[in-house]
Amino acid sequence: MKIHGTHENIVKRLHRAGGHLASVIEMFEAKRECLDIAQQMHAVIRALENAKTEFIRDHIDHCLEDTLTQKAGARKASLEEFKEITKYL
Repeated sequence: MKIHGTHENIVKRLHRAGGHLASVIEMFEAKRECLDIAQQMHAVIRALENAKTEFIRDHIDHCLEDTLTQKAGARKASLEEFKEITKYL
C-alpha cells in the first residue's frame, strides 16, 4: 500500500474514534444514562464511517488513477479491486 498525504488525517480520525470508544466503555462502567451512551456510540460510528470514506476516496483518487498507465491485464485487476472496495462505501 502506498502512503498518501491524507493517511495522516485518517489516522487522526481513527485516534479520535478510539477516544470516543474508550469514553463509551467508561460510560457503561459508570452506569451512565442510556441516551448519553447512545450519543457517544453514534459519535464512534460516525468517526469510523468518516475515516473509512476518506480512506476509500483516497484510494480511488490515488491508487486507481495509476491504472491508466498500466497494461490491459493490470487495468482489469485494478477494475476488479475498484469493484471490491466500493462494497465498503
